[in-house]
Parts: sequence; structure tokens; C-alpha cells
Amino acid sequence: MAVAMASCALGAHLSNNNAAILKASETRVSTGALIRPRSSSFGFATKSKCFFIFHQKKWLSSATTISPQASSATTVEDASYSERDTIPTPVVIIDQDSDPNATVVEITFGDRLGALLDTMNALKNLGLNVVKANVFLDSSGKHNKFAITKVDTGRKVDDPELLEAIRLTIINNMIEYHPESSAQLAMGVAFGEVPPKQQVDVDIATRVRVYDDGPNRSLLYVESADRPGLLVDLVKIITDINITVSSGEFDTEGLLAKAKFHVSYKDKAISNPLQLVLANSLRYFLRRPTTEES
Repeated sequence: MAVAMASCALGAHLSNNNAAILKASETRVSTGALIRPRSSSFGFATKSKCFFIFHQKKWLSSATTISPQASSATTVEDASYSERDTIPTPVVIIDQDSDPNATVVEITFGDRLGALLDTMNALKNLGLNVVKANVFLDSSGKHNKFAITKVDTGRKVDDPELLEAIRLTIINNMIEYHPESSAQLAMGVAFGEVPPKQQVDVDIATRVRVYDDGPNRSLLYVESADRPGLLVDLVKIITDINITVSSGEFDTEGLLAKAKFHVSYKDKAISNPLQLVLANSLRYFLRRPTTEES
């Protein structure tokens, strides 16, 4: 599927660690990866704002590329662990279902994460408010949970591009403060010093299922190898065949991405023939070979 590329006006603001946080301005940047404006949304009104990411070592080749760096000079999220320790699987959950007024973000990396003050500051640089935060423990580790809203509206995030920005910002900060997580994340190729040792077979990892979820909507489940920009592209594919995404959840679990979307067609559950079209479209996109240019 052809991908349209757009150019955005930007201005660079350098952070203390020489990574650049780029914000809207009037200077044209001629190189780098960028988000192209979409006609689709995560069940809400779309925005045409573009986001860029600069990293100290290289550009991401993704469609959606954002990376505000931690704004605090104090490494409050860092911790020392023996190389012999078993590295847990990093998990980042973007939840649009559980709270009607806020987007809920949950971050887990065993028991290694601190207060995540730098991550919260980085989210504020995206124009977001952290309105509530809590921590709980279970057998899988310490779970840091945030409820976030947009500064300009006071409401939950409704733009898939901004949701992807949130996800990449969190993962980038995790890799910065916990470099050992790099080898456990697909984003380690783009952000980290140590890329994953294992590669996911997309044919095996890709799963698409559509279930009935009442008379007015269906539940779409997608699992695939993770990569930057995946959330935006999934929503684009779904809405390109006139299916509405009302809400959902997007999980990053190590090398995999898992998404659950509540979808409908003309305010009704998706028919069996349309379910087949949707599933085949997603499988084709997720399993096809990718290149830098795509």
C-alpha cells in the first residue's frame, strides 16, 4: 500500500543530552522520517499536526516518529542490576476503554522502574497533563499507571498519531534509563544501543480475529511484530475500508504488539463478508516485506 509523505514546518530545541525535541515552527527540514497527516482517527476527530523525532544516533524510518527526551538532568528512573539478572519483558499499554475521560497508560518492566518523573515530563512536552498516577505490585512486577489528558481540551487523547507519540516517548525513555530493555524491544533497533537478538517471524506472529461484541459493534484483535508507527497504520487500514474505530487498547509486549479495537460499520456490528475483507487487508499489510522507502 503506497504511503503518502508530507512535509512539516518545525523548529529544533536542543536538550541537555544533545537530543533534539522538535516543535512546530517555520523552519523546513528536508531530511528525516515524519508522520503524514491522516484522514483516520481513533474514533474521534483527526488532527493534521505532524510530529518528528530526532535521536542521538539515527532517524527512525517509521511513519510515526516522535521522541521527546527526558527533561530532567537527574536520572531518577535509572537503577543498577547485575548482568546475570533475568531481564523482564517490558510492557506498555495504551488503554482507551477503562476511563471515559482520560487515556490510561500502564508501564511495566519487572520491578526495575522508578517514579518515572522524567517520563511524565516528556509526556507534558507533548501537550499532555498527567491527571492521576498510581503504582501497584503483582507477580509480574511493579505497574506504573497514568491517566493523561490533552492540555488544550482537558479530554482524553483522540488522535492515533498522538497516541503513537505517547507510546514511542515512553519506550524511548525506558531504553534511555534502562538500556538493558533495548534487547527486549523491537524499538531497540531504532532507539537502543543493543538491538534484539531474536527476530520475530511475521508470518507466525501475525494474528487477526474479529468477534461479535453485541448488535452495534464488533471486537477486532490484532497481534503482530512491533515497529514504530504501527498503531497509526492499523487505524488507517481499518478506516480506509469505511470501518469506524470507536475505542480500544494497544499493548507493546517486548517484540510484539497486541491491539484490541471496538469497530463498527454504519453503527452496526461488522458482517461476516466485511470481517473477511478487514482480516485479509490487515494480514496482507502486516505480513508483506517492508523497506525503508515504504
